[in-house]
Amino acid sequence: MKVALLVNGAVREVDVEPRKTLLDTLREDLSLTGAHAGCEHGVCGACTVLVDGAPVRSCLMFAVQADGLDITTIEGLASAPGELSVLQDSFCETHGLQCGFCTPGMILASHALLEANPAPTRADIAEAISGNICRCTGYGQIVEAVELAAERLRLANAPRAAAGGRP
Repeated sequence: MKVALLVNGAVREVDVEPRKTLLDTLREDLSLTGAHAGCEHGVCGACTVLVDGAPVRSCLMFAVQADGLDITTIEGLASAPGELSVLQDSFCETHGLQCGFCTPGMILASHALLEANPAPTRADIAEAISGNICRCTGYGQIVEAVELAAERLRLANAPRAAAGGRP
């Protein structure tokens, strides 16, 4: 079946078998390897991508189900190639990553949280990342990274809010 996926802002047409997962399509057909194949049962969160802005386990979704939907992978989070988003930079600064296997899923889950709630509490952050398993960091530094990103984003948006929403 031919599907048209809006991936990281670009329409990508792919011919897939109906049983092929979105994860395998992203990795094998589109060479977007940031989403990782972990448990392949939807438990670990390593394959998390955003579908229409919501975190989704790409190992549990068929590519044909994503036809016409807006998909964001870790590769599409930054504003330009070679750049880091505020959230990605915050993960680096607070050492919110170690081996990096869970990092793309953690960042995308956190990104969805910050889009919905620009001032999350520690409990909000813990809830948002609770579906992503990390075996290296103990989660403390990940929570700190999301708090730092939230603060930086609020400060960056403060002048715009003071100007009545104008840049």
